[in-house]
Amino acid sequence: MLINRLSPLLFEDSVRGALREDLGRAGDLTTDAIVSDDTTASAEIVARLGGRMAGIDLALRTFEIVDPEVVGEVLVSDGQDVEAGAVLLKVGGPARAILTAERTALNFFGHLCGVATLTRAYVEAVAGTGAKVVCTRKTTPGLRALEKHAVRCGGGANHRFGLDDAVLIKDNHLAIAGDVRTAIERVRAAVGHMVMIELEVDTLQQLEEGIEADVDAVLLDNMDVETLTAAIEMVGGRCTTEASGGINLETASAIAATGVDYLSVGALTHSAPSLDLSLEVTGVQRSTMKVSI
Repeated sequence: MLINRLSPLLFEDSVRGALREDLGRAGDLTTDAIVSDDTTASAEIVARLGGRMAGIDLALRTFEIVDPEVVGEVLVSDGQDVEAGAVLLKVGGPARAILTAERTALNFFGHLCGVATLTRAYVEAVAGTGAKVVCTRKTTPGLRALEKHAVRCGGGANHRFGLDDAVLIKDNHLAIAGDVRTAIERVRAAVGHMVMIELEVDTLQQLEEGIEADVDAVLLDNMDVETLTAAIEMVGGRCTTEASGGINLETASAIAATGVDYLSVGALTHSAPSLDLSLEVTGVQRSTMKVSI
């Protein structure tokens, strides 16, 4: 799988903010008291469980931000599957920096690998149906670009990144506008021709109104398999279809088999368990000489 590397512009501020949060006003009291500033060390990040990789460059950059003297060797790529016990990253340099950066690096890296690993499971669940798994805006505040990258690493695709890159008319918009046609007419009068318009529908009646209004996509919300099947038949390929609402690994296959184009799954980002990773010190040298990794 070809995955574009995550640009440092997308994670640098998040990493620095997390380090500031962890170091607080006085720095790493434990490490600074125990470890002398002339001690160097080597260490490895190891996967305790198998999973799909995401965020390896971010993990390395965390150590480098704490101290530019830290050097690293990346042994895996984003989008790669690893087994339990695999060594993912080697770092060497000032021991204080390695220990200080450890938790922040593992927090980010483990979380993103967890998102990628869960996404992979959903993609495998719908394999052979033609449907694609996409994420939602139910992301951790401040980490959306990172989590959406992890979804891509897991083989999924991205829904809109924010409120500004596509129109999604939801039930509350309809409640205020009064009806489907009014909402769509107001949107068309306000946005440019390059903006895609998607309509969330709860009933086949709303779906019919959306099709008549020539929307680009319909989000079929919380429909059972029987209703979804009828909805896909009603659409007849005239617009993109997306199923949403409570989809899980047990139901994904049956939903995908209805012929829907996309399954949007909030759980990919809001409920993915972090992949269990650890940092293990592999060598210590009490001098200013650099440690080979």
